[in-house]
Amino acid sequence: MQTGNGKTLFDRSEAMEHSLRELYTSYGYRLYKMSKFEPYDLYLQNRSFVTGGNILTFTDTDGRLMALKPDVTLSVIKNYRGGQQKICYHENVYRDTGASHEFREIPQAGLECIGEIDLYTQLEVLTLAAESLRRISDQAILDIASVAFLSGLLEATEAGGSTRRALLGYLHEKNVHNLRQLCEQKGIAPAAAHVWQELARMYGPARELLPGLRALCLNDAMTEAAGELEALCALLDGGVAVNLDFSILQDLSYYNGLVFRGYVPGLHTGILSGGRYDNLVKKLGKKAGAIGFAVYLDLLAQLPAGERGLDADVLLLYDEGCAPVDVMARADALRREGLTVRVQRQQDAGRYGRIETMGGA
Repeated sequence: MQTGNGKTLFDRSEAMEHSLRELYTSYGYRLYKMSKFEPYDLYLQNRSFVTGGNILTFTDTDGRLMALKPDVTLSVIKNYRGGQQKICYHENVYRDTGASHEFREIPQAGLECIGEIDLYTQLEVLTLAAESLRRISDQAILDIASVAFLSGLLEATEAGGSTRRALLGYLHEKNVHNLRQLCEQKGIAPAAAHVWQELARMYGPARELLPGLRALCLNDAMTEAAGELEALCALLDGGVAVNLDFSILQDLSYYNGLVFRGYVPGLHTGILSGGRYDNLVKKLGKKAGAIGFAVYLDLLAQLPAGERGLDADVLLLYDEGCAPVDVMARADALRREGLTVRVQRQQDAGRYGRIETMGGA
């Protein structure tokens, strides 16, 4: 929302939420509202999917253990009733902050598409993610990867559970040295060992690197996943840099295809996170595919602030001799000109376009 002279009345988070809502609804995503709390069992059964180790709980009037929602996606899936559902949201989630173990109310904006997920649907969601980032910063970066490609590599690696976890951990760290050592210690086939090390080294413009990714394929699953990434990147024109980065993949339990993270200068962590999560939908007993993302609006407060704006266009000062009705009339006249006006007896340290004074007779 803007004043008559074009200045926004929202803070940065509110203005971005409004901008993103307009973007998502223009693509036909329906605004979705949900309860602030859900039965605790929903999060207990999917705890590894929920960010943060602790969940705020309380007992409601009929004795059920409830939780202040730490996640939006689980609530959306729970309420899915079939067909293709395209929703967008602006919701607050409640999570602990990690090291400080303090709970915070965190505003998120995002969207979810549940139902049949084809190439177009993935392209649409990825395009909206890229445009969301562009509205935050013209220097944003969107990193993409494929869980399906990595799952195919794990199949070709023929390693046990502990070795798989170690391989994924070193890949996330981009630790080529430890990957090489682990592959040698566990007797992993040279072809698979080579792919693990190349994925750890791989980072850069997706369109430039994808031909090399196809050359690393060891089975049909990897080839199909690489082809899907190529098709998406060939069609995507989101106005932001798109990089290939397999280090963004950690937990493969819920995601099954495209995964992406968004970054902007000035933040040490990602401001956008999303991907395809058919496995989570299946775990919750629904028969559908799903893809979506969230923008963490609370992080906007950490971005460098621009030049501070005016507190008001006009500071209208009056003395004790002024009739209140005259002061009000002058302030109203200025506001009808589209100006913002602050009225008070004494000047302060605020920033104003100009200062007017009124004196009594």
